[in-house]
Amino acid sequence: MAKKRPQTKGKQQQPLKGGANESYPAVGAREPCPCGSGRRYKACHGRAAAQAVAELVQRPFEGLPGECDWVALRELVPAATAELTLRDGLPEGVPSVTLATVLPMAWPALRRDDGSVLIGLQNDTSSGDISRDLADTLRRALEAEPGTPVQGRRAPADGPRLQDVLDAEAPFEPVVHAGFEFWVPDSENATPEVTASLERANAAAIPTVKLSGVDAAYWCETPEKNHLRWVMPHPEEQLLDALARLHAAGTSSLGEGTRLVGSFRAHGVIVPVWDLPSGVGADDVEKPAAEFAERLASALASDAPLTPDERRARGGLTNRQVTLS
Repeated sequence: MAKKRPQTKGKQQQPLKGGANESYPAVGAREPCPCGSGRRYKACHGRAAAQAVAELVQRPFEGLPGECDWVALRELVPAATAELTLRDGLPEGVPSVTLATVLPMAWPALRRDDGSVLIGLQNDTSSGDISRDLADTLRRALEAEPGTPVQGRRAPADGPRLQDVLDAEAPFEPVVHAGFEFWVPDSENATPEVTASLERANAAAIPTVKLSGVDAAYWCETPEKNHLRWVMPHPEEQLLDALARLHAAGTSSLGEGTRLVGSFRAHGVIVPVWDLPSGVGADDVEKPAAEFAERLASALASDAPLTPDERRARGGLTNRQVTLS
């Protein structure tokens, strides 16, 4: 049986406002609610907080510039950065804010010695809304002392989201790196812990290149074959129908020896995946990808019922779909 929490007497808290979105100090589920209702926290305001944490936001990056690139950096790209522009500008003493796929020791964020801020995107989050968790981490990083990492925590249920704190008009332009040297301005003087973490991360990173001719398409190299993973913003059912039309017509490949093998579902969008021969590099698929984008646009515009062959193609694509989040 679970042990009961010891009850301690202390200074009685003053009743707080009872709004559903009110923030309260961290208290145990069985302790009196700080609002002064006399009920336990879990049966009072803790119920709304728990529900907010449990609710999964299916498309957390929707509304942000470069939504598909956010998804790619969260799920697919090992080493990349992107400069972030805050809606209200940078606070004094903060020269820049940079999103990074991963930070050393899996820190959620880091305030560098010069005051600049790095935010890690691929960390586990405590709630069902990655956007809210990242906004909370960003706020705390902006307030942290220079030279210190920021630890993870559960974001307040009524806290702001990235969509509230980032400039919606600023471009989102990821830069893909071969390794994680961007972690430290001077790698020769890094601490042993950071150096070891850097070496491990570089050894595990899969070579990745962002295509320049189409949006949110990333080539990657693996020992047996290469791949193109292309994050697309179209509604799932419409996109699967369009891919099925192209697949049934034999026009879903990116050239000789390539084939559309399936897709990922990640953060509310679909990521079609192509197998490529080992000799096919990122430059080799730039033109085929641009041509495929034109064929896909035509297929997306069609509202004709799927033919039997197209339905079979769609079923095959659906069966090979994997959900990442």
